[in-house]
Amino acid sequence: MFEQILIGSCVICGTVIIHVLFINALAQGLTKYGKWIVSPPQQTKYVVTLVVMVLWLVAGLTVSCWLWAFIFQYQGVFETFEASLYFAIVTFTTLGYGDLTPSIEWRLLASLAAVNGLIIVGLNTAFLIEAITRISKAQSEADGE
Repeated sequence: MFEQILIGSCVICGTVIIHVLFINALAQGLTKYGKWIVSPPQQTKYVVTLVVMVLWLVAGLTVSCWLWAFIFQYQGVFETFEASLYFAIVTFTTLGYGDLTPSIEWRLLASLAAVNGLIIVGLNTAFLIEAITRISKAQSEADGE
């Protein structure tokens, strides 16, 4: 039990660091290209910016799922890496089909992966809402100039 908590806590810290790096890179990109985003044609640039932001954050989620998959595989939770990756994605996204489950001794670690997914998805959602709000405000201010 304590081994799972320790492993899970370390992986959660790792995924938070990964997402802080992804979000920081995205924030820097938005700052760098902010004037371009709010210049005409705004609607097209708004759509392109949102697509890029979402794809970038999904890339961060993908890295996090791969990290969990490597941990599951290293610990021998599943026989194949494909099974480890599938389970990591289904658990991290809290989809939880239930068609593939870890043995009893690894259930706690799997639960921590689900908690981690909730945290990271919430963090990404908060960032997207803040970014969309700021972009919309900047576009409105640019229209008023």
